Amino acid sequence: MTFGIWKLGIGSSIRAAIVEIPVRYAETDASGVVWHGSYSAWLEVGRVHLLQALGLPYTQVEAAGYAFVVTDLQARYLAPARFGDVVAVHTRIADLKSRRIVFEYNVTNAATGQLLASARTEHICVGPAGAATSIPPEWREVLRREDAGQEGSENRP
Repeated sequence: MTFGIWKLGIGSSIRAAIVEIPVRYAETDASGVVWHGSYSAWLEVGRVHLLQALGLPYTQVEAAGYAFVVTDLQARYLAPARFGDVVAVHTRIADLKSRRIVFEYNVTNAATGQLLASARTEHICVGPAGAATSIPPEWREVLRREDAGQEGSENRP
């Protein structure tokens, strides 16, 4: 796996945002910890939040007939989350090409900052005809912006 732990700080590349998500009882398994599949839904919340923070709401992408289809998902689970916890999903754009976008994530316990999981997803842009296509140039420009993740990017859904 080519992703790892990263931290946002002053002077970082800021194509990133943080969203907090309360852990629901339905997301836990019989042992009382969050089921591993719940993390993929949280990653989606993080991606959608980041796109919104950058000024490209996913509703706009879909309304134009496009989608960013997941082609790869990798995750490392490092510590458990439990019902009642609040997790923070830190999402950043790690790579952007003409048709591909890569997101990286750190999922932390919002109260303690403990790293619970790190993940990476790759997406291909699919156009109105249903085939892989280039990300529209004006969207690529938005996705390259360096001012997301500043004031106002931290929220709850």
